[in-house]
Amino acid sequence: MVARATKSMNGKAAPQALYQRIRADLEEKILSGRWPPGHRIPFEHELVETYQCSRMTVNKVLSGLAAAGVIERKRRVGSFVAKPVVQSAVLHIPDIQAEIAKRGEAYGYELLTRKRRKATKEDLDRLGMERSCDVLVLSCRHIAKGRPFAYEERLINLEMVPPAVEIDFASVPPGTWLLGHVPWSEAEHQITATLADEDARQALALKKPAACLVVERRTWRKSKVITSVRVTYPNDLYRLTARFTPAGRT
Repeated sequence: MVARATKSMNGKAAPQALYQRIRADLEEKILSGRWPPGHRIPFEHELVETYQCSRMTVNKVLSGLAAAGVIERKRRVGSFVAKPVVQSAVLHIPDIQAEIAKRGEAYGYELLTRKRRKATKEDLDRLGMERSCDVLVLSCRHIAKGRPFAYEERLINLEMVPPAVEIDFASVPPGTWLLGHVPWSEAEHQITATLADEDARQALALKKPAACLVVERRTWRKSKVITSVRVTYPNDLYRLTARFTPAGRT
């Protein structure tokens, strides 16, 4: 859809309004997943033709998106949707499948439940939202060397990730899919040690109550929640390690 500029009192287009509309249109294509990470953004002359605007306006839009980390501009090559920067949080956002494979262990995955619904009060609390929305509710089990490795419970905000409703997640883990398709700008981790609840005990094949490591994470894009996930690990299979230097030291 071509954005239309608003008109000022003298009948001329208001450049700032047009700039905002073009930027919002490009961001929607990226955040909806229609333009996944690595997708080439149309060249400047193509955007000028599409939006019937000046090259200066297009350059300003692309420069703003690049400054926000949404796209990458490569001289003489073009602009591309940026890949999610998974190291921007204090703890990185792990791809469990990749982590297990990196250890040289056979990876297995089972989707346990998948349901689309209107967010419940508990869902909204987990997402940190007040206004109701449609969510995709998933639970799955990750397996390493034939043994249950992690139990994942995830909510996906379908207002932010509409394409997720078309993915059955029977063969691809939701975390792996999200990291590969959905840009994010902020993440929050909460880590606790607790006894596994009944669902986690069954998924992890724990014969008796046992202490587990639970990592809860919410991920945002420009202040809007993308997903909330709770991952439960048996305490003998997972550890968190971070190596860093004091602030200001090199």
